[in-house]
Amino acid sequence: MSTKTRFTKENLDSCLKELGKEFRRLNGTAMPAEVVLIGGAAILANYGFRDMTYDIDAVIMASSAMKDAVNHVGDRLGLPNGWLNMDFKQTNSYSDRLAEVSIYYKTYSNVLTVRMVAAEYLVAMKLMSGRQYKNDLSDIVGILWEHEKRGNPISREAIDRALGYLYVDRIELSAVSQKFIDDLFTNSDYEKVYREIRESEQQAKEVILDYDQNNPKVVNEDNIDSIIEKAVRIKKRQGC
Repeated sequence: MSTKTRFTKENLDSCLKELGKEFRRLNGTAMPAEVVLIGGAAILANYGFRDMTYDIDAVIMASSAMKDAVNHVGDRLGLPNGWLNMDFKQTNSYSDRLAEVSIYYKTYSNVLTVRMVAAEYLVAMKLMSGRQYKNDLSDIVGILWEHEKRGNPISREAIDRALGYLYVDRIELSAVSQKFIDDLFTNSDYEKVYREIRESEQQAKEVILDYDQNNPKVVNEDNIDSIIEKAVRIKKRQGC
């Protein structure tokens, strides 16, 4: 679920803190809750290359009181209903093994445990999604870049194992993602690649917005890559 609300590392933590308080108020302490953050939220919490996200996607393991807690906090803080959600379960990047590959982050109000999907599995999720018009590809480079700077690089083998574990029944990547990860490990100047990919993603987003304005209700997940590639070829021929 995308919203116009911008979540930063600081206000993400504040929202989770308030959520822990509200869940405890509604549900008491007898039945704790667990939330596994993925995507942009997990990247914000663990890395420094992104400063915001519009999405708080999560695996939520809690009683029914959690839905009310999320909405109450949203009302109090001016966030939309469902600001913490599981909508991503309908996408290619979802796996029912995500909770198994998460690592502890923080506990709020002694009842809400928050975990994050581990790095190589985040990369695997982003590869399965592979959207050229979002932050998927630049997020992959950013994660690899930061781990390299920390002296804890992520290997291609680790990513392949993560893909195999999460998506054992559907491991095949899109052509875009396969070429991207192959090229990335051939030319591992992550800082340079990150800046190039961010610019490319912004251009792709503009292409899709422009195409959608001129061709309403035509763009979908099946044709979006071909639309972007066609626009890129036209710009190259025009010398743009």
